[in-house]
Amino acid sequence: MPQTSEVWDLIVIGAGAAGMMAVQRAAELGLRALLLEKNRKPGVKILISGGTRCNLTHNTNVAGILEAFGEQAKFLRPAVREFPPERVVEHFHQLGVATKLEPNGKVFPATDRAYDVQQALWKSLLNSGAEAVLGEAVTQVNREPDSWLVTTAMDRYRARRLLVTTGGCSYSGCGTTGDGYAWMRELGHTIIEPRPALVPLTSPDAWVRELTGVTLEDVVLRAVPANFDIDCTDVNERLARVRKGATITRRTALLFTHFGLSGPAAMDVSRAVTRAEQPSDVQLVCDLLPDETVESLESRLQHECQQQGGRTTGRWLSELIPQRLAVAALERLRLDALGRLAELSRDARRGILRELKSMRLRVDGSRGFAKAEVTAGGVCRDEVNPKTMESRLVPGLYLAGELLDVDGPIGGFNFQAAFSTGRLAAQSVRNAN
Repeated sequence: MPQTSEVWDLIVIGAGAAGMMAVQRAAELGLRALLLEKNRKPGVKILISGGTRCNLTHNTNVAGILEAFGEQAKFLRPAVREFPPERVVEHFHQLGVATKLEPNGKVFPATDRAYDVQQALWKSLLNSGAEAVLGEAVTQVNREPDSWLVTTAMDRYRARRLLVTTGGCSYSGCGTTGDGYAWMRELGHTIIEPRPALVPLTSPDAWVRELTGVTLEDVVLRAVPANFDIDCTDVNERLARVRKGATITRRTALLFTHFGLSGPAAMDVSRAVTRAEQPSDVQLVCDLLPDETVESLESRLQHECQQQGGRTTGRWLSELIPQRLAVAALERLRLDALGRLAELSRDARRGILRELKSMRLRVDGSRGFAKAEVTAGGVCRDEVNPKTMESRLVPGLYLAGELLDVDGPIGGFNFQAAFSTGRLAAQSVRNAN
């Protein structure tokens, strides 16, 4: 058991992905490193991630990872270059965790068990010579002239340098309750308002909620300003004129639920909703058939009206999209699903094309931090040196993982950022000793 009188080279607070990676690396480099975790077991959030499968990283290169983070890429570049996706995979192979690659680029443990990832990190940490104290919540962090004093409910610990990897507020039931934000504020850091990201969205429209269980495997979903005029004929041209950063576009699967929308598409664009002053300031526009052009669909519909005019509109539309969604779309247009194609007016045909290529989906909020996979916001990136992960304001203080104002899309990108920043922080502490 660590003694209060000991002075550690490094104390790491938080046994998540970034914290466990960091403390193992620190000990491997010869530092006397101690990990403090308030939960009774480490890596709780890892265990439930990816539907308990744990999407470790993404099958891409450094440029691909950075592109996924958009404006945050510049900050992450040194860390990801130091520990890129291929090295993450190699690292876990060395720890005995074989991986597999899925067609969408996601990298998972071959066993599909997040437990194997958590155990590999934990055992490698213990084998490295690092020490860990579980079930002790840190209550206070104090900077002293030549060391850090970290107080828990049961003890006090001292270290020459401190790394905070307490995460954000997402999946708060796992213990990620934003503890680190208060300590960082007390130390002078700016906290960008934390908000849920990669979170399911709620809808005020009954027709959306009544489609519970309908899954669209391949759509293009856009989050755009609420005043964006939807017209499928020139949506891409007008999107190009919207202020950069005001829209988010994702092509992947969308799921209708009893509360609104979920699945990778909705969760990836959710940050646009949660960062808006009001959720109603944002609307979602969905292209249900991204491989079809408006012109090809218009031609097909016109041909069907002329050559197969006796067919019902509902049956024709159900060949393109799920039947329940087809019926809902026609009801929105006030068209009879049993009506004949030959009876469709020009305006009715345009309405159908609009539903297929630019369906409007209203949202009024999210499921909040309890259901969010990550947290957007956190410690301001400008106040942290990206080459070392050391605070620019407080010497000897390092930060990594989700505590920082860094969040990426679904696909293993956020674990990649956690592993890379945690490892870089540990190496920087070693270089500073």
